[in-house]
Amino acid sequence: MQIATWNVNSLNVRLPHVQAWLENNPVEVLALQETKLTDDKFPVEALRESGYHCVFTGQKTYNGVALISSTPAEDVVTALPGFEDDHKRAIAATFDNTRVIGVYCPNGKDLESPSYTYKLDWFAALNDWLADELGRHERLVLTGDFNVAPRPEDTYDPDKWEGRILCSPPERAALQNLLDTGLTDCWRLFDEREGRHRFTWWDYRNGGWARNAGLRIDHVLASSALAAACTECKAHVGERGRKRPSDHVPVVGRFDL
Repeated sequence: MQIATWNVNSLNVRLPHVQAWLENNPVEVLALQETKLTDDKFPVEALRESGYHCVFTGQKTYNGVALISSTPAEDVVTALPGFEDDHKRAIAATFDNTRVIGVYCPNGKDLESPSYTYKLDWFAALNDWLADELGRHERLVLTGDFNVAPRPEDTYDPDKWEGRILCSPPERAALQNLLDTGLTDCWRLFDEREGRHRFTWWDYRNGGWARNAGLRIDHVLASSALAAACTECKAHVGERGRKRPSDHVPVVGRFDL
């Protein structure tokens, strides 16, 4: 079973990229973030023609998440329970006895912004929900754009990034709290990467891709039952070099079930 995540930064723009990628990489589930589409505009028919089912929750211009799957979704949830929020950032469903939660975690903007407090509160609510979900699902994957680089080596320039937004101690602690519920960062199960393969996001500004000025902020986190079956977790970095790319690339976890 392959479960992937991809912040597409506008599905309206990147739909051909997603369709082409799925044709070459027929995963069981693809979690999308930043679809930036209201539900009535979601390309259900186009994805159905590509052989995929989809569940989604979105809004115009910002946010929006979806699960694209080879089999129909069951027990769908389209909001973070117990957290009042107009932002469309979380979606969950079950596929072949595996629970998949896709998230687009808040960015936080900067350490002095109210958005930073919102980000930490959002993570706390996600942690509470996750604990409940893990109690009901032995096989679970939490995946998406977390907007947190877990370690210094997950940034292209630790001296520049340490202590800043995406790399502050409270953000990293919030991500660690998710792991402490019983999840494993599948990326860390395998050898360290070099070059572009270390990262999942490169800024559009200042030649981020050309300079390999990247961060690893897109993650595949798996319950112990799935982590034990994980045989691969990698970023498909070639997608960042396409014409009109997203600033993120797909990250795929493979599980031998």
